[in-house]
This record gives sequence, structure tokens and C-alpha cells, in this order.
Amino acid sequence: MEDQGRRPAARLVPEAARHPRARGGLTVTRTRRGPRVPLRRRLRRDRTLLLMTLPALLLVLVFTYVPLLGNVVAFQDYDPYVSTNGVTAMLESPWVGLAQFERVFADPAFWHAVENTFVLFLLQLVLYFPVPIALALLVNSVLRPRLRAAVQAVLYLPHFFSWVLVVTVFQQILGGAGIIAQILREHGHGGFDLMTDPAIFKFLVTAEGVWKDAGWGVIVFLAALAAVDQDLYEAAAMDGAGRLRRTWHVTLPALRPVIALLLVLRVGDALTVGFEQLLLQRDAVGPGAAEVLDTFVWWTGLRSQDFSYAAAAGLVKGVVGLVLVLAANKAAHLMGEQGVYRR
Repeated sequence: MEDQGRRPAARLVPEAARHPRARGGLTVTRTRRGPRVPLRRRLRRDRTLLLMTLPALLLVLVFTYVPLLGNVVAFQDYDPYVSTNGVTAMLESPWVGLAQFERVFADPAFWHAVENTFVLFLLQLVLYFPVPIALALLVNSVLRPRLRAAVQAVLYLPHFFSWVLVVTVFQQILGGAGIIAQILREHGHGGFDLMTDPAIFKFLVTAEGVWKDAGWGVIVFLAALAAVDQDLYEAAAMDGAGRLRRTWHVTLPALRPVIALLLVLRVGDALTVGFEQLLLQRDAVGPGAAEVLDTFVWWTGLRSQDFSYAAAAGLVKGVVGLVLVLAANKAAHLMGEQGVYRR
């Protein structure tokens, strides 16, 4: 009777556990996978989801991937007046190989735009990137739900403003005819105009970006904070950890994967530092302070109608951006984080 009671328990042991394989001093067990579902059956099973995503895929295809074919003009001396059709003009324009790229790398204006782009990126990375994290920690510490919802609404609202409205708001506050300048004149002081000062323009652009988009970035970090186990905070409090130590040892480690992911995406977007924002203020401070790669490509391509040269500069920007994404993602892997994609 005792042996009969033990036999069913032995049958419950998986086959892989009873026949392990030793490899390199380690015991490796094989687990059985389920049957592979054929592609036709998976398409039939997920046809509703595929139909839902089809419009978005078509939009991405038409407005993102099809225009990539136009990069061929970077290797041509493109003349849009050869034909009334743009596609025919690309086919009939002469090929020049890498001559346009040689012009780009030999142009001092291009390197000046690159310098301004990286300076703005570093300023935004240092001054802008930590702000959503700090705001998320402050909002998360608010205990009253109504007050928290009101604070979130106030922080999110500027994100829905256009750059025209944002620049106008700053002009009414910091401009030569703004509120601060008028108050100073009324009290006998000389006025000032920060909106036309090239020396502080980079900090002004960063401040505009923080005011507009920092509240929107709070959403991601609040979602990550909502997933933190509250038992960790209770255990840390029972061990005598104060609020700062709980933030350092519990909250920030929980936010670390999200911070690494957003940092990789931010580095990948390093060469795009706000085309519309800078274009609106370019005439006020001059191209020496406001010229970045996007505005350089726009002015070169549309104003001078040197489309091949502008396409070559834009292609260089895309390649450098790809390299930055791969390098930042590799750095995230070295720190033990997943990044944009797994190793």
C-alpha cells in the first residue's frame, strides 16, 4: 500500500527533471515547448488586431518610409525644373556620387550648426531631463487625490500649446515690451530684452522646453511609480529609513529602467532640438545663435533651392542619430538595463 501511494507522486516529476544533462559542470534541463502555431492560423486569430493597426501602418508607410526614397537626390545634382514631375526629375538628374557630402563636410556653416545643435542638446539633457523626474516625485508625494489631480492638470496643460503661443508667452514676460521690462522702467531702471540676446538664447530655449514639455514627461514616471510595491516603503520605514533614504533606495531604483529607456531615446533625438521653436526665433537673435541642423537643412533646401546639398546634410544627420542611439543603447546594456531593445 505504501509503494502504491508513492508511484503517482513519481509520475508527477517532469521528464526533463529526471534526465538532466550536464554541460560544463552545470545541470541543464530541457523544457518542452508547446506546439508551434502556423502563420495562417495566427493571422486568422489576430485578424481583428491587424485590421485595427492597418491605418496606422499605412500612415507610417506613406509619410515616413516612402519619403526615404527621396534621399537618392543626395547623390545627384538634382534639378526640379527638368520635369514637371518630381519622380521624373529624380530619374533625369545627373549622378555626382559623394560630391554633395564633400561640400557638406567642407562647409563651415554646417559645422557651426552642428556645434549649436550639440550645445543645445547638452543643455537640455542637463537642465531639462531631471525636471520631469523631480516633478513626478513631488506629485507622487501629494496625498490628497484632488490636489494631485489639480497639480497634474496644471503641469500637463502647456504641452498642448503650440510653439507660437509658447514663444508669445515668453515674449510678453521677458521681451523688451514685456511685463518685467515695464515694471523696471516704472521704477527708474533700464529695460531689457532677453528674447533678442544671443548670449542667453540657449538657456532661453531650454527654459521654453522645460515649461512646455516637462509636465507631459511626468506621466511616464508617475506610471512607473504606481507600479512600485508599497511593501518596500513600509519595510524601509520599519528599518528606520526616512523619506530621502526611501526615495534613494526604493523609488529611484524602481525608476531606473524607465530613466535608461528615456535617456536612450533622448540621445537618439539629440540632433533634433526643436525645429519650429528655433525657426520662430531665428530672426530675433540671428543665425549665429539659433542655427541648428534642422534649420540649416530647411534654409539651404528651400530658400537656396539646393535640394541635393540639403538632402546630403539631412542624411548625415540621420546616420549620426542612428549611431548615437546604438551607442546609448549599448551603454544601457552595460549598466544592466534593457534599453530600447534587448541584447
